[in-house]
Amino acid sequence: MKTKKIIAWALVASTLFAAGCGQNSAPVSPAPDAAENSTETPVQTEASDPDAVVLQIGFENSITEPVGQALTRWQELVEEKGDGSIRIELYPDSQLGSKNELIDSMLLGEPVCTLCDGSFYADYGVPDFSITYAPYLFENWEQCWTLIESDWYAEQSRLLEEKGLKLISSNWIYGARHTLTTKKVEALSDLKGLKIRVPNNRIQSLSFDNLGATSVGMDLGEVYQSLQTGTIDGAENPLATLYGRKLQEVAKYLLLDGHVLNFTTWVCSADFFNSLTPEQQTLLQETGKEAGLYNNELQQASEDDYLQMMVDEGVTVTEPSEELLTELKDASSRIYQMEEEFGWSEGLYDTVRKAMGAE
Repeated sequence: MKTKKIIAWALVASTLFAAGCGQNSAPVSPAPDAAENSTETPVQTEASDPDAVVLQIGFENSITEPVGQALTRWQELVEEKGDGSIRIELYPDSQLGSKNELIDSMLLGEPVCTLCDGSFYADYGVPDFSITYAPYLFENWEQCWTLIESDWYAEQSRLLEEKGLKLISSNWIYGARHTLTTKKVEALSDLKGLKIRVPNNRIQSLSFDNLGATSVGMDLGEVYQSLQTGTIDGAENPLATLYGRKLQEVAKYLLLDGHVLNFTTWVCSADFFNSLTPEQQTLLQETGKEAGLYNNELQQASEDDYLQMMVDEGVTVTEPSEELLTELKDASSRIYQMEEEFGWSEGLYDTVRKAMGAE
C-alpha cells in the first residue's frame, strides 16, 4: 500500500494540471469508452493547503460512470464548504488496489476510502450486514432508504465501527444488478452450468449457485478478458458498470433480472475518521450524503441511455417473463433459509423486512 501511495504522490507532483476541477457539476451523458477515459493520476481539486488532511478514495469504476461523476461532485463540495483543512483525491479504475486491499489498509489506519457493500462487511466481522446484498430483498429504492435510517442499520454500523471500519455515507444508488451472458437466458434452466462472475463475496456466490449457475469470484478488472477467452460465460452488475467496462463487446445477451437493488456505502478507517476534528467529520458526512443524492439522479437518468447504447452495439435484451421472474425469486429465496451458513441472527430476514417497512 505504501508503494502505491508513493507512486501516486510522485505522479501528482509531476502532473501540470488537475483532472477533476469542477467540470462535472451537472449530469452528462455516459462516455462510450471507459478505457480511453482511464487516468494514470489521481483526480484532484485546485492546489490547496499542503498540510491539509487528504482522504484518498479508490474505486473500481471509471470516472465517467455516474458514480465517478458524483465522486467528483463530492470532491468539489468538500472544497466549497470546507475551510481547506481536508480534501479528497480520487483514484478510479482500481489504481489504489482491490476493494479487499483497500479495506485491509483501512484496518491499519490508512487515510483511504472505498465503495463497499454489506456482503464485504460480513467478511470483516458483521455477518448480518450481508443480507442487504441478498437477491430480491428490496422491492423498491424507498425500502433501502427506510432501512438505512432504521435502528437495525445503526446497530450494524456501530458493530462495524468496533471492527475498525467507519461508514461515511450509505445513501448512494449503485444500481439494479442485471446479468450479461454469452448465451441467451430465457428460462431458469438456461443458467444451469453457466460460469457467472460475481464479486468476491459468499452471498452472491451462493445466490448464483442456487440458480444452477457456477459462480466465479473475480475482480472486476479481470472480467473483460475472461469473457473474451471463455473462462466465464457471464457477469452481473448495474448497466452503468457493465457498459463502463465495455463488457457488451464480448457478451451479447442481457437479462434484466434486477436481482439486487444495490445501494452502496463509502467506508474508511474508524481510526482515521476519529482522528479528524468534529467539523471535518461533519463536513465529510454531510457532503457525502449530498453527493449521494446527486449520484442517484445521475444513475436513474442514465439507465435508459445505457440500455439503448447496449442495444445499439448489438446486445439482445431479455425482459424476464412472469414465469421466469417467479422461478428466479423462488430459487433465490433459499438464501434466506441459510442463516447458519452466513452466521446470521435468528429471524434476520423478518427483522430486516420490518426495519425496511416491508411488513
